[in-house]
Amino acid sequence: MVSTYFSYNYISRHLKQSLTRVEQQTDVAREAAYYKANIGKVKTIDDLMNDYRLYHYAMKAYGLEDMAYAKAFMKKVLESDLSDAKSFVNKLVDKRYREFAAAFSFTGGTKPVAQSEDQIDEMIGLYTATKKSQVDALADDTKYYNAQIGSISSADQLLNNDRLRNYVYSAFGIDQNKWPRDTISQVLRSDPSDPNSYVNTTLASQLTGLNAQLAQAKSDVSATNTKIADYTAQLLQPGADVNQLKVQILVEKYHLESYTKSVASLSDQIATIGDLVDLAGAFEFSPDGSLPPGVSAQTAANVTLTAKRFDDSKSAVYAAASPLNEVLAIRQFRNAILNIKSVQALVSTPAVYDFALGAVGLDPQAVSPDTVKAVLESNLSNPKSFVYTLKDNRYVELARAFNFDAKGNLTTPLVAQDPAKVLQIAKNYVIAVLKEASPEQQKAVREQAQKDATSYKEAIAGIDSVSDLLANRKTVDFILVAKGLDPKKVSTDYLNKIFASDLNNPKSFANTESDPRFAEIVESFNFDSKGNVARLAMIGPQKQHQLRDTQANYLQQSLEQQQGNTNPGVRLALYFQRKAGEITSAYDILADKALSEVFRTTFNLPDSMAAMPIDQQAKFVDKFMKIKDLSDPAKVEKLLGRFSAIYDVKNSQSIGQGQSPLLSLFQGSSSGVSESTFLAIAKLRSRP
Repeated sequence: MVSTYFSYNYISRHLKQSLTRVEQQTDVAREAAYYKANIGKVKTIDDLMNDYRLYHYAMKAYGLEDMAYAKAFMKKVLESDLSDAKSFVNKLVDKRYREFAAAFSFTGGTKPVAQSEDQIDEMIGLYTATKKSQVDALADDTKYYNAQIGSISSADQLLNNDRLRNYVYSAFGIDQNKWPRDTISQVLRSDPSDPNSYVNTTLASQLTGLNAQLAQAKSDVSATNTKIADYTAQLLQPGADVNQLKVQILVEKYHLESYTKSVASLSDQIATIGDLVDLAGAFEFSPDGSLPPGVSAQTAANVTLTAKRFDDSKSAVYAAASPLNEVLAIRQFRNAILNIKSVQALVSTPAVYDFALGAVGLDPQAVSPDTVKAVLESNLSNPKSFVYTLKDNRYVELARAFNFDAKGNLTTPLVAQDPAKVLQIAKNYVIAVLKEASPEQQKAVREQAQKDATSYKEAIAGIDSVSDLLANRKTVDFILVAKGLDPKKVSTDYLNKIFASDLNNPKSFANTESDPRFAEIVESFNFDSKGNVARLAMIGPQKQHQLRDTQANYLQQSLEQQQGNTNPGVRLALYFQRKAGEITSAYDILADKALSEVFRTTFNLPDSMAAMPIDQQAKFVDKFMKIKDLSDPAKVEKLLGRFSAIYDVKNSQSIGQGQSPLLSLFQGSSSGVSESTFLAIAKLRSRP
């Protein structure tokens, strides 16, 4: 019989090869293929439990084969909300149940919403920043205008400077889509005091006729209103010809609409001519477009007047950025966004539509709602989707801010990491740093770790790609510490190679590295093949990383069970090695029969120790073992080397003589640690 020491060390040092051999075994490969082919068909918990092979594969993967019969119990586990500390599964001491529940997304997952809380907060922050930047931009435009107008020597030079031209056009209400450049050039070269100038002969000369038409249109409106009022009054008279009167009212209303449009159009024309006359008077250009010697393009008074007119033209921008209007807009947005259930609802709700477009710097009046709908229904993972054809990053930003599918219905938020993963990494980080702290440091270290965890949750919400992630070294280091890795020993170049790996390819860089924790880090993110955040497809009730975790766990469990059939000591050692990184206190060891057996064997302690009071047992664990050392693979390997050697000595007579009673440690037997011990641990876990 090969010794436990030799067998464990060989498998531990050749773990990948050992797992590959197990993976290639006919029965293991058959069950893995069945699971992968059929898990996608599962829609409900009952679907999973009613398929014997799927259910038992999953249960074995998480070390719960002996509980497969307890379907009612396991259903409650799968129905639990992992984010609720009071849920059924979170009250169970055995961590395997929580791991099993976390492997599926039947309930408690991210719910489809138009925007998550993080997205809402981000959009509000973006709205505030955009409004401020727009006001700042106006101030910069005025500063630029004041600095440059003195150097202008001709009308053409002014019109050739896009920034100055746009400033002037805005100040004097000129729509450059309606007015040719040559016309504006002639206006600038006109002298309003000269009756023969272009502005007077071509534009101002129209005012007499336009004013007469406006007066007539206003008179027509008044007369028509009188007729409508008269016909309406006649309807109330006895014997009135109701049908005829209604027809006459409709005719007059038609006329009224036409006259009203004429009033508006004529008023606009008159106002525009007035603006053009003002424009001519605001500059000193000669009829040939030049400036007389020693004369500036504008007097100081006209520079001030132009700036005032510019500010007046941007009154809507200033108003939107005012504290009062901003608070009102944010409040209306917060209330309205909760009722948005589709893209159509969004474009039909001004409190959300106008706010969202304003936040990314788009003008709601200038953008077609149909364009916005197509943008929000675009697939951000597809470079050929509609949003990218617009070649405008503002639309991409808008699409990322909301959660709609191709049909305009709600879907889940597009995030770099699922909330459950973020929570788990945050917890692992707190555990990892606490392991390194002395009892006197525990409180301060915990408080700082929790602050770091909050910062991580905030930072991860803003990650849109692998490059974003790796550029934030503080966030990267947080993840590495949470996985029990030393950030000082992991370069960004190395992580680039890891994240560029295809986890579905067993020969990829990440999958061929000796430390599987790096592949696990990649697996925890929702990045597509190009390194961008994407909504990765579900496989039935599992996301891709959940499926891979389940398959990897099944292989590990199969390896451990097969080794246990030959030598239970090897199984104990492999199990302890797998669980070591999760151990945070002596009570974690004492709550697990297999782990406590490894501890007692390693330090040659009697089995009767299991009958001692739990607090006293915990003192023994802390005396013989440093919990923080269990995060160091080298120290764990050394400890298990000692365990396997002592195990061989203690069990030399029983190895190979049928099933060892130690197998009961993995089958829920009451041997090893007394029931009173488990009850005491449960009570300790429930303490505040």
